[in-house]
Amino acid sequence: MSVRTVLASGSVEVVDYRCEAGVSAAPFAEHHDVTCVSYVRKGSFGYRLGGKTFEMVAGSTVIGRAGDDYVCTHDHQCGDECLSFQLSPALIEALGGKPEAWRTGGVAPLPELMVLGELAQSAAEGCSDVGMDEAGMLYAARFVSIVTGQRRAPPQAVGRDRRRAVEAALWIDANAHQAVDLDGAAREAGLSPFHFLRLFAKVLGVTPHQYLVRSRLRRAARMLAQDHGSITDVAYDVGFGDLSNFVRTFGRAAGVSPRAFRKAAKGDRKIFQERLATSALG
Repeated sequence: MSVRTVLASGSVEVVDYRCEAGVSAAPFAEHHDVTCVSYVRKGSFGYRLGGKTFEMVAGSTVIGRAGDDYVCTHDHQCGDECLSFQLSPALIEALGGKPEAWRTGGVAPLPELMVLGELAQSAAEGCSDVGMDEAGMLYAARFVSIVTGQRRAPPQAVGRDRRRAVEAALWIDANAHQAVDLDGAAREAGLSPFHFLRLFAKVLGVTPHQYLVRSRLRRAARMLAQDHGSITDVAYDVGFGDLSNFVRTFGRAAGVSPRAFRKAAKGDRKIFQERLATSALG
């Protein structure tokens, strides 16, 4: 079993599990230390919990409640991979839902959960500007909504809350060159992370992490256009902790690489002309 922590924050810890166990592997009892909602990304396995057995396949959701014992079985040789969102007690309380929801055990592949699971996987691979903690909260909230049949009403953004969201955006923008996470921004706004995520998205139309990434991209574009520093220096100066992630994210936003963007800003109009022609043909 390969276990890798992708993100550790106060509200959500995201863990990548990759198991290569096959039919020869003897099952054994395991224990959930925390409550988790896990997206089965690949493969299959059996999940025994509370006297019931659930057959998990790609797209399924595994629910583990803190304190419960469980057993995984492997009737096929394909192995399995899961992206697990381990939830804090405060987040579980904020998500609401009846206690029975966390005893569900396993949920069949449902499109409402699968699309969010793939969004989270994309975020884990650095291919989305949605934060992994945000994707985890969205995934868990959708699970609660499906199991309980209760849809959470969108937050009512009154004047005070709208000011909070805007002030939070100003704070994120001012600190975008530093490490900023959802918990820290929510703490600055005086709200729980889950409520802050919903309110911020309601008022501003983007998630806090999306706004953070776009603040960094805006600064990067200005620095590249003004020819300030190397591509690497620009990436780290605006807050990206990984050069390849910066190049990929900037390219996705601008349609050209940071290097090509800089050349175009210096007067090489052919780059953007080709890009516009390609877009028009598409």
